Amino acid sequence: MVTELFTDYTLRTIALGAALIGIVSGSLGTYAVLRRQSLLGDTISHAALPGIAAAFVLTGSKASIVLVAGAAAAGFAATLCVFAIVRTTRVKLDAALALVLSVFFGAGLVLLTWIQSRPDARQAGLDTYLFGQAAALVQRDVVSIAALGAAALLVALAFWKELKLLSFDPDFAATLGLRIRALDVLLTGLLVVAIVIGLQAVGVVLMTAMVVPPPAAARQWTDRLGAMMVIAAAIGALAGIGGAVLSAQAEHLPTGPTIVVCLTALVLVSILFAPRRGLVARRWLERGRARRLRLQAVLGGLEALAREHEGGAHGHSAAVLRLAGGARVEEQLEELRRRGLAERLGEDEWAVTRAGREEAQRLEDER
Repeated sequence: MVTELFTDYTLRTIALGAALIGIVSGSLGTYAVLRRQSLLGDTISHAALPGIAAAFVLTGSKASIVLVAGAAAAGFAATLCVFAIVRTTRVKLDAALALVLSVFFGAGLVLLTWIQSRPDARQAGLDTYLFGQAAALVQRDVVSIAALGAAALLVALAFWKELKLLSFDPDFAATLGLRIRALDVLLTGLLVVAIVIGLQAVGVVLMTAMVVPPPAAARQWTDRLGAMMVIAAAIGALAGIGGAVLSAQAEHLPTGPTIVVCLTALVLVSILFAPRRGLVARRWLERGRARRLRLQAVLGGLEALAREHEGGAHGHSAAVLRLAGGARVEEQLEELRRRGLAERLGEDEWAVTRAGREEAQRLEDER
């Protein structure tokens, strides 16, 4: 399966194109996720449809670069409409996003239906932009994706500090004299590029899945912006390659939806198993913390009893210590014995060691 990536030209081209789309959309989508504008990607991708249709009507060409330019223009215009609505009316951002998405997507479907009803056959294939057709990717498409994606990433790198401030503290950025509105437009343009380059492979409907899930998964693994972008890019690339390979193994299995399924699996893995934030990891940490607290409680109980009997080693039954350590105090006592903090004096009598008293005192001082 993996060897086909190097021997099969078609699969290699599709996998490379999908990986590049995943890298660009995943890394740049990080800004949208951090700014709580995840639905902006959905709006841009759906708004690109009338741009694709209008570009075809105006030029009569189905060249990828022409349709991508039309999609970018429409997506950028839709985003400006969203910001204008929020700025000049009392409509909130989520409502503005839904309004613009539905209007642009509806207009795109009307245009697409009208184009399909025309008597000539030049329009054949435009409807593939709805759900994508990664199998149609050729080498020149991959080159275009690489060039546009690299340009967007270089611009993001050039404005790294400004975009970082905009994402985390726009008010502070404004006090530093940064032009917030210009940076908003710049970041929107980068997001538009990240989305439109993947429309041919993934489609209008599913393209937002390439923008939001990778950074959402990456957020589970790190607290740093740079690391988050790198991890999101890696997740996007892995899902792109995995989706391309899996779809090649079965007939009638579309690549775009398969990529989304792979992304879903990676998001679930991140949510469950990421260190510190993963549900399984957090459960494990909570159990470890509770176990340490029980150990400390039992050790503190032994040390308190030892202070009452300073005349020498005096054993205390587990039943007495159960008041401090709970029902499973025997397990805690055995653990303390293994660590050299407690010792067994009789069948059911325990005492704290010198090392145990020193540890109990250290814990007391830390409180």
